[in-house]
Amino acid sequence: MANAVLITAIYFATLIVRLILEPAVRLTDGVGILRHTVVLDVCLVAPVRLLLHRQALQPVRHLALMVVAVHLLEVLLVMPTGHMADVAANMGIAATQLITNGCQSGCTGASSTAAQPSSSSSQEPILGSPTSTSAAAPTGKVTTDGTCGAGNGNTVCGNWPQGSCCSMYGFCGSTTSHCGSGCQSGPCTGPIVVPAPGPSPAPAAPNPGAFNIVGQSGVPAMHAGLMPNGQVIFLDKLENYTQIKLGDGQYAYSSEYDPATNTAVGIAYKTNAFCSGGAFLPDGRWLSLGGNAPLDFIDPTIGDGFTAIRYLDRSSTDASLNGQAWSEPGNKLASARWYASAQTMPDGTIFVASGSLNGLDPTVPANNNPTWEILSNQGITQGVNTPMDILAKNQPYYMYPFIHLLNDGTLFVFVSKSSEIFNVGTNTTVKTFADLPGDYRTYPNTGGSVLLPLSSANNWAPDIIICGGGAYQDITSPTDPSCGRIQPLAATADWEMDSMPEGRGMVEGTLLPDGTVIWLNGCNKGAQGFGLASNPTYEALIYHPTQPLGQRWTTGATSTIARLYHSVALLLLDGTLMVAGSNPVQMPVLTPVPNQVPSEDYVTEFRVEIYTPPYLQGANANRRPTNVVLSSKTLVANGSQFTITFNCPAGAKAVTIALYHGGFVTHNLHMNHRMLFLDNTGWVAGSTTQTLTVTMPPTHNVAPPGPYVVYPTVDTVPAIGQFVSVS
Repeated sequence: MANAVLITAIYFATLIVRLILEPAVRLTDGVGILRHTVVLDVCLVAPVRLLLHRQALQPVRHLALMVVAVHLLEVLLVMPTGHMADVAANMGIAATQLITNGCQSGCTGASSTAAQPSSSSSQEPILGSPTSTSAAAPTGKVTTDGTCGAGNGNTVCGNWPQGSCCSMYGFCGSTTSHCGSGCQSGPCTGPIVVPAPGPSPAPAAPNPGAFNIVGQSGVPAMHAGLMPNGQVIFLDKLENYTQIKLGDGQYAYSSEYDPATNTAVGIAYKTNAFCSGGAFLPDGRWLSLGGNAPLDFIDPTIGDGFTAIRYLDRSSTDASLNGQAWSEPGNKLASARWYASAQTMPDGTIFVASGSLNGLDPTVPANNNPTWEILSNQGITQGVNTPMDILAKNQPYYMYPFIHLLNDGTLFVFVSKSSEIFNVGTNTTVKTFADLPGDYRTYPNTGGSVLLPLSSANNWAPDIIICGGGAYQDITSPTDPSCGRIQPLAATADWEMDSMPEGRGMVEGTLLPDGTVIWLNGCNKGAQGFGLASNPTYEALIYHPTQPLGQRWTTGATSTIARLYHSVALLLLDGTLMVAGSNPVQMPVLTPVPNQVPSEDYVTEFRVEIYTPPYLQGANANRRPTNVVLSSKTLVANGSQFTITFNCPAGAKAVTIALYHGGFVTHNLHMNHRMLFLDNTGWVAGSTTQTLTVTMPPTHNVAPPGPYVVYPTVDTVPAIGQFVSVS
């Protein structure tokens, strides 16, 4: 108690000195003021913030909170008239949040680095429940910038090009997100007359598979990818605690996990990768794109990640690359991007779209980046940001869009509830589709999106399914059980509706070599964000895309671990799935703390699970194809052929050859995720020795360049996958 009093006395003395010596005229803007005042008293605020740790005595906590309040009073005293209102409007966050320990977006405060995990408030902007949107009579004044409604001077949309309805979040448009529930003005339609389907039964699978806990991830698993060396990279944001320290004494924020030994080693990076996007380059390097601001008071070695491009090189033949750090030679994106999506194009370039400019309130257009840019096939930007209409008109639900490359070289882009076919070469929308019925499907109410397996049987025609989502960004939000499936290049493309057995947000689908899709993780209530989810959904759901509508879902095994915000699932070389992550708190917390706001009922999860699918359970585990040999591991998507030999059990009946790309996994998105079933000849039913001639797809529209895995699969049981390069 005496220490706290001393700190407070010093603080008051410093405040008086600073008010005398620092004229406000030197401080030119609101954000600058906050930065300036906070940075100067880091050494004073840090000890006070340290007292806020839960294990401190309650009176000390109260005293420390008083000191923080005095700090804010100081900001008010030195800030020129009107600046505080401007800062609040532009930031969309409470001033008290600006100095919260562990701020991750729009950070201007400073505090102490904790040696052990500690809890703190979320600094991600939260849209909240629509019931909090204040209603006011429109003024009749027409918008000049596409914003509208109660938060924007009560303007109306008029004949705004993107639509005349003012959404609950204050943007003009014509989609069901604008004209449906929460519409403030314009030709509002109200709630959808024909709602999306409710939950449907999913009978227990005859063989449900199994979950097993196998190891520790070392760092929270916000992003993940399967590398050509067969190991998994976990990539996280800057934290005040992880399980691994690097040689410089700082915590590791990325790790390399070996599924063979179930051990992880830390790998270093230079810039904050918080909520980045990513893809593989044609040469096999893995990219992480964008991120968030530095937090010098936690780790001064980590720089600003908003425009960062990070490269990681791993090889199936060069083990010396294992464990090496991320490479960051200084290449930058053309603009800041937090929550950007990436898609590899047929020529190996990378299409990068969306993201926040500063991590602040997405209902303020000045904070948003609804544009796209192109990186070369070496991962270097062309330097041009091009506006993208579907992103602009779906603000604030514009981040982390679902993007899939189609077999004609165009892109299917889905965001919020809206979708289109987009031609990158001409920067044009080729076709738009009816809105997907149901709730929001992308961040911050992300469901899952999967491009179903492609084959020559239907000329590689794309077939896409999107499942789950939620109504709004709050812990009270209901989640959506419905799924929409569409063949976007079909002449009469429309959504075919189906549903899971329960509503699920943050659910993600992963393609399996037998052609099924496993849906894992998520919650039955809530949304993405720190402390915003409850009612975890533990069951694996198995989707059988070739079965008739109404018979496609079965229920698999049940996990014992809640996998909420910042969880991942990905397919391994052995055909099992690795499931990791869940870090729904601002900074790592190891033990749940009840009755907190935001919630800390579910905290940081380091345990790694393996889900063994039905095709490898029981006796099937001994029926794998073995001794797999490919004639070449450098393949070209031009209709060329290669041979593959392997052994299989006597009496085997059928074979498929799956060509699989796992991509970049984060926030329930599997960017670039795709699977192709390749034509093959030479199968001899019943023989234990097989030699097949396999034909590659005809174009890179179907198989864009990069690392892939070949899975020979006999009677639904896959061999150990073999990494190849599609060049």
